[in-house]
Amino acid sequence: MSKIIIAGAGGAPAENVIKSLIEGDKKNEVIGMGSEPMDLMLSMARKKYFVPYAVDVNYKSSLLKLLNSEKPDLVHFQNDIEIREASRMREDIIDTGTKIYMPSKETIEICVDKSKSSLIWQNEGIKIPKTIVLNEEKDLKKAFETLANKQGKIWIRAAEGGGGKGALPADNYEFAKIWIDRFNGWGNFTAAELLATDTVTWLSIWYEGELVVAQSRKRNSWNFGNRTLSGVTGITRVGETYSDETVNKVAMDSILSIDKKPNGIYGVDMTYDFNGFPNPTEINISRFFTTVYFFTKAGLNMPQIFADIVLHNKFPKLQKKINPLPDGLMWIRGMDREALLTNMNEIKSTIVDIK
Repeated sequence: MSKIIIAGAGGAPAENVIKSLIEGDKKNEVIGMGSEPMDLMLSMARKKYFVPYAVDVNYKSSLLKLLNSEKPDLVHFQNDIEIREASRMREDIIDTGTKIYMPSKETIEICVDKSKSSLIWQNEGIKIPKTIVLNEEKDLKKAFETLANKQGKIWIRAAEGGGGKGALPADNYEFAKIWIDRFNGWGNFTAAELLATDTVTWLSIWYEGELVVAQSRKRNSWNFGNRTLSGVTGITRVGETYSDETVNKVAMDSILSIDKKPNGIYGVDMTYDFNGFPNPTEINISRFFTTVYFFTKAGLNMPQIFADIVLHNKFPKLQKKINPLPDGLMWIRGMDREALLTNMNEIKSTIVDIK
């Protein structure tokens, strides 16, 4: 039996990992830890522990106390800020006898800060939207002068954090300035060329420089996108399995330009430009994306593959390492109901069109 602690328990990103592990191996004892008691109450984890937020001065001591008490075989984190903090104290975690399966400290520091990864991609010649770090007002003025499209729009967002944090398609300097002021974002926000709305994610697991498995999924729509200024929420409404050689190459190049020996989880988010080319926008490092349970239900349990590698040195036997799932599988999500695995043929045969 393997004892595994998953951080952020009760929240959707962690809970879909927990469900995958429970279904992947009935011998798994999955324990949840988190900083939101109400979220923890919703978790499927066998035990639930409260720890302070990763930015709290007591986080490190609380985490180590939990690990020394429970003696788990593996601990895994599902939030960028917590991943970075855990990475910085990885030697202390390992000293408790608990295993971790993470990229290098340097890689995590680069990928959590999107401005750092963007700079590397620019220098490596990887096609990305031109990006400017907004340290002061003159940088914002320069962004409008050099990055705006024909409609005068640029894309503003926070350099750290997911879910479209601080995102804004802006066509007005004064409003953009107020927006950045509101989030205290000077030095922490970037401006970039505005891309199209189509996106794709390439989720992968690597082991000591070798690709174990990768599966791509395009996002057909966002939940609650009509309630934000950006149209982006980070909450996928409809995801669809998808394969494309260009996406594979861009994803691989994006990862290997930052980490020559990848180890762990790398999720490359790409947005298409208006010429239909996928531009990497960020690498979600050392964590599975929220809808990873989609792949589990479709027959590719990536969290269990991840756990099997680090705990049992067991690797999957797949006919294809890249995109082993068939194209066209769809994952439909809504509020307060279970997600649905389906495809377009099922949708067309189920929905009656009254004319």
